[in-house]
Amino acid sequence: MSDQDHAEVRRHLDRLAADGIDVVRVTYPDLIGTDRARDVLVEELPRALEHGLAFCRAVYHTSPQGDVVPVSGGLDAGLPDVCVRPDLSTLVALPWEPGVAACLADVTDPATGAPAPESPRDLLRSVLERCREHGLSPVVGPELEYFLCEQDPGGGWRRYGSTPGVVYTAGLRADPDNHLLRTLRQVRDLRIGVLSGNHEFDGGQFEINLLHSGALSAADRAFRFKAAVKELARREGRLATFMAKPFNDAGGSGFHLHLSGTDAEGRNAFDDPAGAYGLSATARHAVAGVLAHAPALAALLNPTVNSYKRFGPDTLAPWLIDWGLDNRSAMVRVPPERGAGARLELRLGDASANPYLAIAATTAAALLGILAAEEPPAPLEGYGYDTTKAALLPTDLSAALDALESDTALAGLLGKDFTGSYLSYKRNEVERFQRHVTDWEFNEYAYHL
Repeated sequence: MSDQDHAEVRRHLDRLAADGIDVVRVTYPDLIGTDRARDVLVEELPRALEHGLAFCRAVYHTSPQGDVVPVSGGLDAGLPDVCVRPDLSTLVALPWEPGVAACLADVTDPATGAPAPESPRDLLRSVLERCREHGLSPVVGPELEYFLCEQDPGGGWRRYGSTPGVVYTAGLRADPDNHLLRTLRQVRDLRIGVLSGNHEFDGGQFEINLLHSGALSAADRAFRFKAAVKELARREGRLATFMAKPFNDAGGSGFHLHLSGTDAEGRNAFDDPAGAYGLSATARHAVAGVLAHAPALAALLNPTVNSYKRFGPDTLAPWLIDWGLDNRSAMVRVPPERGAGARLELRLGDASANPYLAIAATTAAALLGILAAEEPPAPLEGYGYDTTKAALLPTDLSAALDALESDTALAGLLGKDFTGSYLSYKRNEVERFQRHVTDWEFNEYAYHL
């Protein structure tokens, strides 16, 4: 490190000591957006910055059940390392864990010093660099929903609260233990740009909104938000899940992305009072790009076998590839604000999506649309879900993965190495599910057959 870098590290160490912090949790996202981390004693932080922390690269290829999936560069290469270095610009104290601060990390290949091929944060950086080459700086506002569950005395998990009709409410009527208030205050103190929260449509379902910002910051904050909510629920003896559809008798949880962009002068590039619908050509082309690449986008924004059980008519989750003006039954909604608030809202994603991959894929599709300079079809009028008016999204993960592989433009922008790893990892998930005997199958067949 240079003398200037050493001085900067010293300033961070002095601040940590003054705040009574003796441990730094160094965190980074894996392929599915789960946080991987190591706790580092503060006195050892300079060593971690200088030499990095060694992790097995196959952590990117590890399933939620702990199996190492045979992805190129992992098992076949003898399980090599990646090098993880703390990003001290993201350092923040954990409000719920005295003496501990957390920061994000940069992940590189120790042999080359280049970003690790599967690193979601670096994938987003590469897409944003392509956007900047064309004069656009994407701005994103994330909206995330989740279910809070508590242990069922009979075993397993059940929803926290089951009162119907409490959508868009706050207070004890839908939240008898004030989970939302506690969570809001804790994540506010995490300084990740939390705006507001409310009970959502189904029992035990909540939504907390984050402020809009530059796309990398938005992904960082959404990633940290999801990890924080899950950790806070564990402290209560509960389970917070961002699974797309955890219950048969309830709806799903979405991950809506509000996307706009600024030009070289810092103006909203999506606004044009003289343009069609009050939108600039850039905005309309971005909509067209998202529609054109929607089947492939599903592989990254709806990344699990479970994701496709959230879709369907009358679910308020997208089912068709369409767009509309302030129309929540469309896949792409253009909210009514114009001027600085002009934007599109992609409602495709579900809450299980990795924020980095979801934002990278969405901005990549929008950029491809801008470069193609094509206009979108006429916007949806009235209530959607009419299959005679728009094409159907993929109906399962396997079809979405096939769409991603065949979408050479989007896959090319995301990168051959990343796309290959992601497809291998996710196809293994499909294969494992297809071999697994579910409770539904046993209940349906065992007694009668």
